[in-house]
Amino acid sequence: MARRKKRKQAFWFTHIAKWASRTAGKPSTFMVALVIIFVWLLTGPIFHFSDTWQLVINTSTTIITFLMVFLIQSTQNRDQEALQIKLDEVLRSMENAHTVLLEARMTAECLKCRMCGTVILMVESTKGGEG
Repeated sequence: MARRKKRKQAFWFTHIAKWASRTAGKPSTFMVALVIIFVWLLTGPIFHFSDTWQLVINTSTTIITFLMVFLIQSTQNRDQEALQIKLDEVLRSMENAHTVLLEARMTAECLKCRMCGTVILMVESTKGGEG
């Protein structure tokens, strides 16, 4: 039961992270940010450039930056895993490649990954034919 809940939480985070990553990288998102900053600048004279007026933009940008750090790390982790799987497959396809370290890297963490699980099944099927 706890395992299913953990998987659901991971799916939720991954889904949100992928959506936010795609959205943050669009030119329209950049334009929205510029409009928000422009509106904030225009409201300066209305609020007499008060400390609260400055605190609004400072707090907003700090929160967004804090969340973007986790978003960027999540994106890099996914990209790194995909790249590693591709490199592993290239090594497996080479005839004279030394795959000792490649096989040693197959840990329980790698078994959790769906794509890597497919690669592991492929490796197992080729090991059966070598013997």
